[in-house]
Amino acid sequence: MAQSEADMLESMKKGLAAKTGKPLEHWVKLVKSSGLAKHGEQMSLLKDQHGLGHGHASFVCQAAKGRFEADPGEMLEAQYKGKESLRPIYDALAEYAASLGGDVSIDPKKTSVAFRRSKNFAVVTPATKSRVDLGINLKGAPGTERLAEEKPGSMCTHKVRLETAGDVDSDVKAWLKRAYDAA
Repeated sequence: MAQSEADMLESMKKGLAAKTGKPLEHWVKLVKSSGLAKHGEQMSLLKDQHGLGHGHASFVCQAAKGRFEADPGEMLEAQYKGKESLRPIYDALAEYAASLGGDVSIDPKKTSVAFRRSKNFAVVTPATKSRVDLGINLKGAPGTERLAEEKPGSMCTHKVRLETAGDVDSDVKAWLKRAYDAA
């Protein structure tokens, strides 16, 4: 069963405290008081001067930026502000993704929403005022005219451009199901 984002955050907090003997709040305060603004500089401070591993250092830097304080519902609403006509596309995708299994986690971020199982299997991004991009992880699948292959190293292997809720058709659902099954 996939962990929720809240469970993952709690696990990271506990792991950080166990490894360093100090809670997340200590490290966040250290980063904020350092005066360092760039992510790379903050990472170096934590890794080189304080011995944190890469994962914990990244976690602290993100927490210092307030990344984990945002309300998921507010983040989702902000994504579609001024793009309200696109919201039915997202709603159709989220409803279908949730129907794939009880282990699906729908995690809004600042600019996108990740559909997760044990790992991300799709990402929904309101790309323009008239289009939503659906990134799908379909490793090894050939691209088609509609299912465009992404550059190597991209978060998702393929992308589908959606302009109406009707575009969330049997092809899109089949691709999502296949990605879910592989996650």
